[in-house]
Amino acid sequence: MKPKSEATPPPAKAADLPASYEAALEELEALVAKMETGNLQLEASLKAYERGTVLVSYCQKQLEHVEQQVRILEGGEEGSLKPWSAQDTVADA
Repeated sequence: MKPKSEATPPPAKAADLPASYEAALEELEALVAKMETGNLQLEASLKAYERGTVLVSYCQKQLEHVEQQVRILEGGEEGSLKPWSAQDTVADA
């Protein structure tokens, strides 16, 4: 049996996931603030770090999903995003 990597967080259960990207970001910011105080005991710091990795992963996946939706809407070549310019908006008006 292969040993579990210490760097890999355990898979998050659906109940452990935040309700939204904004909720995840808010929770992550609160965790970072707690950890930066240096007042957490070792076990609490480890649990906060583990939760933080779950939240970061969730946020990354949400951003990737939104980026893919934008690519589809923009109809960019090979799914790439086109650079945005304020002049493009003015020209369309």
